[in-house]
Amino acid sequence: MKKLLFYISLFISAFAFSQSSIVKVEVDTTNIRIGEQFQYKMSVDETENVIIPKLENLNGLEVIDSLKIDTINNKLIRKYILTGFDSGAFYIPQQQVFIKNQAFLTDSLLINVTTVPVDTTKIKKFPIKGIKGEPYQFDDFKTILFWVLGILLFVGTVLYFALKRTQNNEVRTAEPLLAPYQEALRGLKLLDEKLLWQNNKIKQYYSELTDVIRHYIERELHVPAQETTTNGLIETLSDFNDTKSINTNKETIKKLELLLQQADLVKFAKSKPMAHEIESDRNIAENIINNLKLNITETSPEIKNIQPVIIVEKPTVKKPTVIIRVLLILLILVIVGLISYGLSKAVTLSNSLKQPITNVK
Repeated sequence: MKKLLFYISLFISAFAFSQSSIVKVEVDTTNIRIGEQFQYKMSVDETENVIIPKLENLNGLEVIDSLKIDTINNKLIRKYILTGFDSGAFYIPQQQVFIKNQAFLTDSLLINVTTVPVDTTKIKKFPIKGIKGEPYQFDDFKTILFWVLGILLFVGTVLYFALKRTQNNEVRTAEPLLAPYQEALRGLKLLDEKLLWQNNKIKQYYSELTDVIRHYIERELHVPAQETTTNGLIETLSDFNDTKSINTNKETIKKLELLLQQADLVKFAKSKPMAHEIESDRNIAENIINNLKLNITETSPEIKNIQPVIIVEKPTVKKPTVIIRVLLILLILVIVGLISYGLSKAVTLSNSLKQPITNVK
């Protein structure tokens, strides 16, 4: 019986020795600190039909990296990088390696993981840093932008209906074509109603005054007075007067010459006549129209063939009432206030995010 037990123990020892001699494991250190890495190396004295499994059941330890298998001196070597994040003693259990379909077990290894001593009484305290501000994005101002767009749309709608012009319906009225004399007197009357020279628009006044006279001469005497210079027009009228083609006198032609020269000085030389001179020129213009006519015995063909003319009157524009103007001003003030409020809030929020917290001692 004793011999049998001896042979059994001898067989087990020989088998274990044969396994340990074929598969070996080792580490570069058995004592590490928390988070420190160490190397676990597995060597196999065979190169064919060898299966090296993954490390498993590592309680308290973690595999950081598994290096590729190397072949050195007819040996397969595989290295692992391990670490531990909990203090204590941890075993790397036996690993099973298959060689030619036969299982071999490695030795288990003990790894001690220790903590790093920290003296909290000597650590310098730093203030808590403020939250770092992020760059502005569309979502930060989306609500304010939608409000502003809505208010602008509302204001635009109110303005559209408040300032909407009347329908562009042209009012057509038929009036007979006025004779040159009547048209000239009407032009002088309309010019008086404009009150141009009373509002210091002397240049415009003389320009329209001479236009009335030239247009009258052009229609009454059939002379291109609008395109003719002052000297050319006076020479033409003098020739007509010499041939008795027009019913006037030299004094009227002289008054016309002086009036046109005065208008040229106002328009081109920036002359500014006195009020009594302007009123005198107005009366002279009417006197010229009264004393400058075509010398004919029959009615002018132009007057015979009078045709009605269609005068198109522009529709009147309704001005906004005082209430509408006040409402528009209030709406504009509300919009400006909302925009200012939103911008001030955004600036305040940005400054609060950028300021560090310094009340920690």
